[in-house]
Amino acid sequence: MVANHKSARLSALDLDMVKAVPEGGNWKNIPDSIPSKRLEQIRLSFKRGEGSRSTYYGRLNREHPSYTINTYFNRPGNGCHIHYDQDRVLSQREAARLQSFPDDFEFLGTQGDICNQIGNAVPPLLAFQLAKSLGRPGVFVDLFAGAGGMGLGFKMAGWIPSVANDLEPRYLATYARNIHDQVIPGSITDPVVFESLVAAANRARIESLPFWVLGGPPCQGFSTAGNKRSMEDPRNHLLWDYVRFLKRVRPDGFIFENVTGFLNMQQGQVYAAALEAFSTVMPSIHGGVLSTEEYGIPQRRKRFIMVGQAHGKDSTWVTPPPISGLFKNNAGHSTVAMAVSVGEALSDLPVLMPGEDGSALPYRCEPCNPYQAFMRGALTPDEYLNGLVDLAKNRPMLFSAKPLLESY
Repeated sequence: MVANHKSARLSALDLDMVKAVPEGGNWKNIPDSIPSKRLEQIRLSFKRGEGSRSTYYGRLNREHPSYTINTYFNRPGNGCHIHYDQDRVLSQREAARLQSFPDDFEFLGTQGDICNQIGNAVPPLLAFQLAKSLGRPGVFVDLFAGAGGMGLGFKMAGWIPSVANDLEPRYLATYARNIHDQVIPGSITDPVVFESLVAAANRARIESLPFWVLGGPPCQGFSTAGNKRSMEDPRNHLLWDYVRFLKRVRPDGFIFENVTGFLNMQQGQVYAAALEAFSTVMPSIHGGVLSTEEYGIPQRRKRFIMVGQAHGKDSTWVTPPPISGLFKNNAGHSTVAMAVSVGEALSDLPVLMPGEDGSALPYRCEPCNPYQAFMRGALTPDEYLNGLVDLAKNRPMLFSAKPLLESY
């Protein structure tokens, strides 16, 4: 039984276009004989030099990681979301797996709600490794929590969840089902919600344990994909509410997570202003850009992470070491160890037709590799990652080589 294993319906036109795209291909493989206003717009944009649109109507390659899973993975024309050998878009469970959500994590809400929850989430396995990089587990508050990608990763690492907040009550229903039920819906710009969160956070403190705040304000305003990249976007004002919350709660540390477009917004002025504001709360602040395919996750997704620590100005947070990142070959040149691929992540899931709900179908087979075993609860995150480290160190290879994982 595979929860949320449901693929979106496709129109007859979309299905014709999907069938025309080979594995690893995109909109350029769709013949002119298939009429589509959407394709006409893409072709005209390409001719004007406005970008290759290389992921539009893209079909995944089973031997490579996926591209970034966004909130539109239920549409073939808004990214590389076509299954590598089935004529349909990714199911919700498949997208969740590429985000590293285990199969026992059940998403609640409408189909649109679930797509938003999955596409906007921090990959839990990345959050797990972030939590490990902070040292001794403690207690955390989860702001802008969504479905709980960050919170799940910290919980898997032994941290204790205290209270979570998000604007959308429907997303918090997923959070409450899978992580913990102490949730407060609503915007932190609302004084009542803000004070409720402060009170809940203070009650949750355990004197002998570290106390941290996690949070990534909604990233749409910071995204490099659109034109809304100024502080005129009201979603970006939530950053300052985050700083205000830190001032009131005074935790031992915080994590700020966002898209990489945050760094160059208004030529870097917003990042500089945010860094100055966070520095008024935390004496030690460090950051970095992490690529998820380097951390055992079958997806190419870059995220900016800022970590603030309250104790000791000399405290230095070090990013988690990549697992499948750069290694030196015998000639002394850097090479890339193969990341976990889409095929390795998804091959045991039931076959679906477009629009089919396969949540009641059995798995196709036993886990074929360590990633599938991790997704199905047969390996802990540590067991999976430790095994992957050994493979990556012993077998550095290029992305064009065979997949990293052997049979399980």
